Amino acid sequence: MKPQTSRWAKCVAVVAALAVVSSCGLPRPGPNKREIFAGSVQKNGDAFVVSVNDRVTQATAVTPALGFSDAFKNAGQLGSDTIRPGDVLSLTIWENVDKPLLGPEGQVAAILEEVQVDGAGFIFVPYAGRIRAAGNTPEAIRRIISSKLEDQTPDPQVEVRRAAGDGATVSIVGAIAAQGVYPIERPTRTLSAMLARAGGVAIEPEIALVTVSRKGQTGKIWFEDLYSNPHLDIALRGSDRILVEADTRAFTALGATGAQSRVTFETQTLSAIEAIAQVGGLNAGTADPKGVFVFRNEPADIANNVMGRSDLVGDQRLVYVLDLTQPNGMFQARDFAIRDGDTLYVTEAPFTTWDKTISSITGSAASVSSLTTLASGG
Repeated sequence: MKPQTSRWAKCVAVVAALAVVSSCGLPRPGPNKREIFAGSVQKNGDAFVVSVNDRVTQATAVTPALGFSDAFKNAGQLGSDTIRPGDVLSLTIWENVDKPLLGPEGQVAAILEEVQVDGAGFIFVPYAGRIRAAGNTPEAIRRIISSKLEDQTPDPQVEVRRAAGDGATVSIVGAIAAQGVYPIERPTRTLSAMLARAGGVAIEPEIALVTVSRKGQTGKIWFEDLYSNPHLDIALRGSDRILVEADTRAFTALGATGAQSRVTFETQTLSAIEAIAQVGGLNAGTADPKGVFVFRNEPADIANNVMGRSDLVGDQRLVYVLDLTQPNGMFQARDFAIRDGDTLYVTEAPFTTWDKTISSITGSAASVSSLTTLASGG
């Protein structure tokens, strides 16, 4: 009868262990596949669960469009000697008469050494009046003064020079080799040339973003696009503010991956397979390659396109499912684009859960067996 009693004790121990496991649950990094699917709209949940295929990949392939508006692109290049408010000009005016307008009798040339451009961009020249100087070159100002004086003195000859002041300047800050204020000169009239003048970017070019602010307008472009596509380059204007910064987009990796953290983008575009690789791949001991999920809030237009509907309004919660074991699963993961704010979650394989269950049971059974041994006195 003792062997049979021992077998009953072991059975009781196993049942007790199962009860403990079922009531307390097993440690795990997050929900399993069954629980995720149970939360779908189709099952009265609050998220749409969608298996990724070629149509879904195409419908969700939306990347932020960066570039400059027509107001930036259509601005012509400034001359290297464009005058701006605050500059000081030197004027020399020759008159071919015995009694000149601007000088004493017998003096051929009148010199106005310090003529400052006021805050509104104007200068005053005797007998010529108030003249718009800012935005013009010295040559343009020379022609304006000559035309205003020629009705009062025959064939006046005018020379205009910038005596002081930097002319049009831009400020460059951020992840640049040499931050500072730079004049717009002949070699640096465009954005790409000015960035080169400042020593180039001080971060990885692949993640560098360049922002230009001008009179309340802002344009943004990838540094690599600026140099790969010369037609995207723009002419600079005085007082432009240029900011160079690293890409701030990121996704969150959770579950059975090599690392669980918030991960910044390392390239302009990022696919699901690249995101997995960026966090060290799937955990070979625990990950389920059939349970790769991407959680995202989709705009209504994309959500309607993905779901084949037209009635969805506002952002929608979508859960995209990738099965890497399918014949084209790796290709779909390669083509599916990760976006800013996404959550990449990999579930544990069923074997992992079973292994944890067995470990818990055997550990509990061993404890119960020990207690039974003690209780029986041997």
